[in-house]
Amino acid sequence: MRDRNRFHLVESDPHPLEVVGERYPGHFFLTCEHAGRAIPSCLGDLGIDSQEMDRHIAYDVGAEAVSRNLSELLGAPLYIQRYSRLVIDCNRPARASDSIPEVSDGTVIPKNIDLCPDDREERYMLIHRPYHDAVQEALDRRAMQDGGPILLAVHSFTPLMRSTGETREYELGLLYNRDDRFARAMLEEVNLKYPDIKAALNVPYTVDELSDYTIPVHGEARGIPHVLIEIRNDLISNQAGQSRWADVISQTARAAAVRMELMSNGL
Repeated sequence: MRDRNRFHLVESDPHPLEVVGERYPGHFFLTCEHAGRAIPSCLGDLGIDSQEMDRHIAYDVGAEAVSRNLSELLGAPLYIQRYSRLVIDCNRPARASDSIPEVSDGTVIPKNIDLCPDDREERYMLIHRPYHDAVQEALDRRAMQDGGPILLAVHSFTPLMRSTGETREYELGLLYNRDDRFARAMLEEVNLKYPDIKAALNVPYTVDELSDYTIPVHGEARGIPHVLIEIRNDLISNQAGQSRWADVISQTARAAAVRMELMSNGL
């Protein structure tokens, strides 16, 4: 019999995955790993004040709404992850020290401290793995289409790190690890179409196999075009900003896809 003090999900807890626009036929494929703020009932409030769940430490502010708008604009399926990144970060490999953070931007997370290996494994198996298994299966299906999928992972970042005082002036980051093709093509389109936007490659951080999961596993390993999109969250905290930035991303992503196709054809 399962120890009820161990991590578990019950019927009233949401499934980790929500799929939007599954039948859309377009080549773009969207993920939003830090969309949700759900906490499994077995963890209560994680031992933190409720206002902490409104901060960037709990989820990517505005990213879900931008992703939903993008799904419509691009005619692309969107795979949304429902649980808070404080429960388990679904854009980290299980071996990453911050996949289940004990402290996040200065806030201690009591229910994450001194977890036993079995509890860590349960969170991975019940939340992280089902989400990414579904993404993998969907990309497998899309790979059979002409041209294959283009992966866009949508995130947001805070303009101010409370624990360090670091401020971020950039508004848009286009991130990659080893394969910079789509990120560079998209940055060129942003600079061309929206010269007032402060955009750059690999800000506010860089992608690697320990700090990220979706791009290395679902993008690089497949050899498909991909980019991790980071939008400063004060710009997408309301409906008007979310709509505007979805339009910016959709316009420049479409143009980047055309640019890459022309380059591959030697034009």
